[in-house]
Amino acid sequence: MAGLAMVFWGIAPIFGKLGLGEMQPIVALTIRSLVISVILLITMTVSGQWGNIAEVTAKDTTYIVLEGICAALLGQLAYYYALKFGEVGRVSPIVAAFPLVALLLGIVFLGEKVTFYKIVAAFLITSGIVLLKY
Repeated sequence: MAGLAMVFWGIAPIFGKLGLGEMQPIVALTIRSLVISVILLITMTVSGQWGNIAEVTAKDTTYIVLEGICAALLGQLAYYYALKFGEVGRVSPIVAAFPLVALLLGIVFLGEKVTFYKIVAAFLITSGIVLLKY
């Protein structure tokens, strides 16, 4: 499944760049979010998953809402602005370096272990971003 996600996330910026054209990023994000919301509502109804929502705790809901605000709203909006005015070949790899931020925050806030491999990964991600400047 991770490979499939990679392919879809690799294709998406091309459609995003083409679709943004003269459109404002906030408009694009609104259209995208509305379409996805309708698809999810239909999927939840058809699959009979609505009952599972009652089992979700307020704490978990709060975290998921915050994640959505960070990723699906603020992150996506910043990405659309970057994509509109930048090159796909530079914007996408920088945006895709988000695991570096997650890695650092996981260590600081979740107490995850610092390992040799994580340090090497962080170095490689940072090196890739630096190389994109040229």
